[in-house]
Amino acid sequence: MLHERLADYLAEVEGAVRALADGYVERYEEEILTPERVNLRLRIRFASGYLLEVSEAVVVAEDALQTLGYRYHCQDGNQALAFRYDDTPHFPNLASFPHHKHVPDHVIAAAQPALGRVIEEAAALARPLPDQPPREN
Repeated sequence: MLHERLADYLAEVEGAVRALADGYVERYEEEILTPERVNLRLRIRFASGYLLEVSEAVVVAEDALQTLGYRYHCQDGNQALAFRYDDTPHFPNLASFPHHKHVPDHVIAAAQPALGRVIEEAAALARPLPDQPPREN
């Protein structure tokens, strides 16, 4: 049986995905390795062509959720980077090391955001401007 904290977290993520008005799920995979550990992989495509890919490993330790590793990658319809949060330890001079955020032309210090917030950020970027129709795929 899955630990209650993990079950609640996965339900929260699923709720954030279901709340998307202009996105659809290309992939939603919960790989349950033990009752206290899950790997989550998501691929959400937005009507405008934006794509959000999520990969994270989460465990319960001392009755709290801990992330073992994560990557939240968002790109536009032309496959250009919109943003990517990750904890790969390759920017040791950033105050938030190993956590950081890639934006189109540089990398900035950033704490690990909540996954629901990342989904909201991607959805906001993916919304077409009022005078632009959604991109045809």
